[in-house]
Amino acid sequence: MLTTEVVIIGGGATGAGILRDLSMRGVKAILIERGDLGCGTSSRFHGLLHSGGRYAVRDKNAAIECIEENQILRRIGKHCVEPISSIFIRTPEDDEAYEGTWLEACKEAGISTKPLELSKLFEMEPNVSRKVKSAYLCPGAAIDGFRMLWQIFDSANRHGGKTLTYTNVIGIDSENGKVVGVTVQDMHSKEIYKIACNYLISATGPWCSRVAQLAGIDINVKPSKGSLIAFNHRICTNVIHRLHKPSDADIFVPHGTVTILGTTSIDSDPDDNSTSQEEVECMMKIGEATFENLRDYRILRVFAGCRPLYSAGNSSGRNASRDFAAIDHGKEHGLANFMSVCGGKFTTHRQMAQKVCDMVCPVLGNTAKCTTHEVPLIEEPSEQLMQRAKAVFPSYAAELAENRQGAQRLEQLVKDIEKDNKLGEIVCECENVSRAEINAVAEDSTSHSISDIRRRTRLGMGTCQGTFCTYRAVGTVKSLKKDWTEDTSKLFREFLEARWKGIRPVLWGNQMRDVDLTRGIYEVSLNINHEEKKHE
Repeated sequence: MLTTEVVIIGGGATGAGILRDLSMRGVKAILIERGDLGCGTSSRFHGLLHSGGRYAVRDKNAAIECIEENQILRRIGKHCVEPISSIFIRTPEDDEAYEGTWLEACKEAGISTKPLELSKLFEMEPNVSRKVKSAYLCPGAAIDGFRMLWQIFDSANRHGGKTLTYTNVIGIDSENGKVVGVTVQDMHSKEIYKIACNYLISATGPWCSRVAQLAGIDINVKPSKGSLIAFNHRICTNVIHRLHKPSDADIFVPHGTVTILGTTSIDSDPDDNSTSQEEVECMMKIGEATFENLRDYRILRVFAGCRPLYSAGNSSGRNASRDFAAIDHGKEHGLANFMSVCGGKFTTHRQMAQKVCDMVCPVLGNTAKCTTHEVPLIEEPSEQLMQRAKAVFPSYAAELAENRQGAQRLEQLVKDIEKDNKLGEIVCECENVSRAEINAVAEDSTSHSISDIRRRTRLGMGTCQGTFCTYRAVGTVKSLKKDWTEDTSKLFREFLEARWKGIRPVLWGNQMRDVDLTRGIYEVSLNINHEEKKHE
């Protein structure tokens, strides 16, 4: 049996933030995740670092939290933030009366709204519709959720935090009205064992109600699925919002060379991350009010995530607050030392964690103060290290590797390549992922599939969607003699099917040719489905 002070369930941004906060206060904590870290909602959003402007009119608390955390994350996680701005535009389809209401609400929430002359708007964003009536500059930005998540976990681990992936909680153990631990099952070995703890925190997002039910508790979490479209173009330089009540397909967020359009809001099962061609078509039609030539841009893929909306009443979807709730089950349901954290956004994960830990630590007799808003997630690489990295990595891969892995890991990667220059070879050309990075992530105890490597390196997330890097990545992993499966074709299929899921709803035009090329490589040449060839 393992023993710790706090068990956290859920390996997304909220759980990661709580683990980091507790660890920095000196509290021993173990985080449990049923899949890979970041495989849920935290890796399935549009990557917007909110200014709060979107929620200022009807969700003032959420708006204030967003603008406060926007400034903090820009500072402590600057390697993950692209310091651009958000531009709110009013199109002819948007209610003119809402503009004044929005401006006043933003002022009350402390959100800057600088008017933009339309000539200046079109200079900054030449692709935006010329039908726009007005525009305002706000302090939103783009954030790399994958990168920040790994940096949070790395920071937590450096301070003593522990993580267990592919571990499912199957029971909540209690004695005399108090939680004393959890019963878990290893998803690979199927081993069942217990972890004793003094406090249990469920940070499982849209799955919070399911976890609470393990203790016989009902909470009103309303999962809301949001679908998003990734374009293989940088359509805009800044984030573009429609200036109206929050609705579908009204945000464009640029990330590197791509742009993400989001999102929808559909009441759903938390495990449902499916998308459809009908959703894509509806979003494209709405998006054309912002960019009239939207259909000229190639769609890379479609994906979906589930929001963890909490409502004390019966509100759901866009009517539910984007604020968060920390539910003390001791006070609310008579089961002490158990808390569920619901709602909130990626932007506010650190503040959510701080408030939760401020409630939990006194119960544990810990009086340490939160310092997560002061301490950067990773240390800056030295100039000497970057010069060494540039000498062994091709092109600009050194900067990308440093951003993805941080200074400490980069130093080890550089040492590995200096010993064997073949490790500097690029496996994924779209994202400049090296063989050394693949090796390092594959050797991590939390990695069990090519998709696990993808989440840490962006392998296969570029233009070719894994067509030219999957076989290289599988070959690299197998050369390490990783015993993830006896059937190598399963490694291919797991990764390619995940890519196919996002491509299927947009299977038209050039995408058809790309898919046929992928099929030719993997089904025809490599025969990963092991179809028997008939000879006449």
